[in-house]
Amino acid sequence: MSAAWLIIIYVSVLLGALCGLGIYSELRRRRFGPTHSEDRVFRCTKCGFVYTDDPDVDRSRCSQCGKLNEPIVF
Repeated sequence: MSAAWLIIIYVSVLLGALCGLGIYSELRRRRFGPTHSEDRVFRCTKCGFVYTDDPDVDRSRCSQCGKLNEPIVF
């Protein structure tokens, strides 16, 4: 083997290990990271207050002014 092939193999192995480490850390971050909240988002039509409530609630009462509001559809 020539010196050029040894350098190419060495660099390839290091890049492969770096890519493998990046994929492993991304999978680990996704597994242990915070999950997406399933709560619904509401915006009060009277006072403009934005708040969340449980996903099974169709209408929610504003905690600032007490008006019932529909959820925001994104």
